[in-house]
Amino acid sequence: MSDYHLEADYLIVGTGAVGMAFADVLLEETDATIVMVDRHEKPGGHWNLAYPFVTLHQPSAFYGVSSCELSKGRKDQVGLNKGLNDLATGAEISAYFDDVMRHRFLPSGRVKYFPMCEYRGEGRFQSCLTGSNYQVSAGKTVDATYLKTTVPANHTPSFSVAPGVRFMPLNDLPKVSSPPAGYVVIGGGKTGIDACLWLLENGVDPDSIQWIVSRDAWLLDRRNTQPTEEFFEYTIGAMANQFEAIARSESINDLFERLEAAGVLLRIDPTVRPSMFHGATVSPRELEELRRIRQVVRKGRVTALEPDRILLEQGNLATSPDHLHIDCSASAITNLDTKPIFTGDLITPQTVRSYQPVFSAAFVAHIEAAYEKESDKNRLCGVVPLPNHDTDWIRMMIGLMMNQYQWSQHKDIRAWLVNNRLDGMSRMIRDVDPEDQPKQAILKRMRDNAMPAMAKLQAYAAQIKARNAEPAHEAEGA
Repeated sequence: MSDYHLEADYLIVGTGAVGMAFADVLLEETDATIVMVDRHEKPGGHWNLAYPFVTLHQPSAFYGVSSCELSKGRKDQVGLNKGLNDLATGAEISAYFDDVMRHRFLPSGRVKYFPMCEYRGEGRFQSCLTGSNYQVSAGKTVDATYLKTTVPANHTPSFSVAPGVRFMPLNDLPKVSSPPAGYVVIGGGKTGIDACLWLLENGVDPDSIQWIVSRDAWLLDRRNTQPTEEFFEYTIGAMANQFEAIARSESINDLFERLEAAGVLLRIDPTVRPSMFHGATVSPRELEELRRIRQVVRKGRVTALEPDRILLEQGNLATSPDHLHIDCSASAITNLDTKPIFTGDLITPQTVRSYQPVFSAAFVAHIEAAYEKESDKNRLCGVVPLPNHDTDWIRMMIGLMMNQYQWSQHKDIRAWLVNNRLDGMSRMIRDVDPEDQPKQAILKRMRDNAMPAMAKLQAYAAQIKARNAEPAHEAEGA
C-alpha cells in the first residue's frame, strides 16, 4: 500500500447532492482547489442506492447544482403528477451528477475526485480498491455527510424478522414474480407513500394493501412548490396563506387547523390528527390514491415479524407466509441535531431554508466565498432545524423567517438569490408586474402578516419549551 500527500484549499467529504452543490458554487465564485472524497463509485450519494422507481418529490428545477439545469422544462402529461412540473427519476439524477463531475468539475483542473474511498478523519482517507492511504493538507474541510440519508437498500430494520416471513426492502419490489396473498407496507413516511402509490399505479387492489403507519404525517401540496408563473397563486399564494393563518391563529391546535384550511398542510385521513411532519410532498392526485387504502394500521411501530402475526407496540396483526412485507421504515434524514455551520477550519452544511438541503449547500458555499468573519457567516447561515414532530414545524418556520429577514438586509445576497436557479421564488416575486393587482395583493398579504406571524410563532415556541420543561408528574396532571 502506498501513501500519498495532497494539498487543496478545500477537502469535501461526500459527493452526494450537498457536496456537489457546495463544490459547484466554489468553482463558480472562487479560484479554490478542491479534493472530493466519497465511498461510492459515482457521485450522487444515496441516489446510487435508491429504489428503482424513486423520483424527486419537488420539481427538478429546484434540485442539483446551481450551474447546470436538471429540469427538462416541461410539465408531466401523464401519471399522478400530471399538470405539474417534471420530477426527475433516480436514474436521471444519478446520471446528472456523474455528468456534472465529468464535464464540469474535473475539466476545471481544480477538482481532484476520489471515489470508492473511506474517509478516516483528520484529512486521511483510504481507497477501498487498492488500500492506498491519502493525507490531505487542506485549508478547510467540508463535512457534506452530516445530513446523512438512510435508504431502504442499506437500512437495518429495528424489528426482528423470523424465518419463513416473506420480507424485502422497497428496492426489491419490482422483482416480485408471483402475486402474494397481500402486501404489508411498513412505514408511514415518504418511502411508505411511494410504495403504496407504486402498487396502486401498477394495478394492485387497494384492499390487498395493509399499511402500517406508526405516526400520521402532515404533508405539503406539490402545487405550492411549482417554479413557473402560472402557479403564482399556488406557490406565492401559499406563502401568503401561511403567514395569514399563523397571524390569525389563537392556539397551536388552531394554527394547524388554519394551515390545513388554507391548503398549506394536507393529511391523508381527515379524521386522524397527524403527529409527524417531515416535509413530504404529494400531488392532489396522489392524495386521492392514498385515500383508497382502507386497511391502515395505527398500533405503533412494528417490533417483530412472525410467520402468522405482526407484533406492534400496541397490539398484533394477523399475517401469513404468503403475505409480502415491504420495509419502508428507514428515516430519510438520521441526524436531527444541529451545530454551527462554520467552526474554525470545519464547514458543516445544513439546511438554511426548509425542505431544501441542496439550495442550502449552495448558499452556504456562497457565504463562505463572499464573507470573511466567521460570526457574519454563522449569522447569515442560521440552521433551520429539520422537523420530526408536528410542532417542529413552528421552530422550522422561525428559523426560515429569521434567515429570510437577515438575507433581505443585504443587497448582494438579494441579487444572488434572484440569479440562482435553485431559489426560483425570489425571481418569481421580483418579476411581478406592478400593475398586476391580483399578484400585488398576494404580496401585500405576505408583507402585512409577516411580523404578526413571527410574533405568534415565537409565543408558541415558548409555550412548547415551557411544556417540555415541566416535570413528568405535573405534565401528566395537566
